[in-house]
Amino acid sequence: MAKASSSTHTSDGSRRAVVTGASSGIGAAFARQLARDGYDLIVVARRRDRLDALADELHAAHQTAVEVLAADLTEAAELRVVEKVIEDADLDLVVNNAGFGTAGAFATLDVETEEEEIRLNVVALVHLTRAALPAMLLKGSGGIINVSSMAGMQPAPYNATYGATKAFVNSFTEALHEEVRDSGIRVQVLCPGFTRTEFQDRAGINVADLPSLVWMTPEAVVAASLSGLARGEVVCVPGFTNRAVATLTSAVPRALVRRVYGTVAKRLTD
Repeated sequence: MAKASSSTHTSDGSRRAVVTGASSGIGAAFARQLARDGYDLIVVARRRDRLDALADELHAAHQTAVEVLAADLTEAAELRVVEKVIEDADLDLVVNNAGFGTAGAFATLDVETEEEEIRLNVVALVHLTRAALPAMLLKGSGGIINVSSMAGMQPAPYNATYGATKAFVNSFTEALHEEVRDSGIRVQVLCPGFTRTEFQDRAGINVADLPSLVWMTPEAVVAASLSGLARGEVVCVPGFTNRAVATLTSAVPRALVRRVYGTVAKRLTD
């Protein structure tokens, strides 16, 4: 088992954020935008080479202090290292973005990979949120963004475990918001739809025939999230198409929603 390891670029920045899953996609877009906004960063992911390249880029462009923390959050010992860093850091923002998805009929999927998915998407997120909260409560300020998915808004046949993990994230985050609403801490669950990242390839989803109107860039997702957080938006569904789909699925019977979702998802995973 690899051990979590870190390195640091230094600066005199006053605000500090941690971003998990920062090596690509939405996580990297969060890191870049937060660096532009004047945050110093702790970036977390498994791929040390990508994190080092990102840290060099951000430090050169913005003189951002970047602590690189290479860790596999599905491993309990490495998760604990990251928890300890978060507990000891004076953080203004936590972005729990690390996660992955699987696709296909549940009976055909490797159960060990499904469990790993739960550990990353749910268990790690809970641990890191808990690690950050006491210090934020003590100073009466801070923000937490938990990255979920449109898949968490309804049953997700052929993405059953992934959708269930994101349904947990949605419920957990909304409940947490209510607990801390008078504390000065802002909590948001971010629910993007199809976003141009490596996610689909890793999950084995064939998206070649999807129309361009359903897609967003990671940068657009991040911009919507951060502007929503500033307004106190608890559930952020970025993009007009995604918001329209979310409204529609909340208004029709769940039996119909899961049937339609299953038909589309099966086609994408065949």
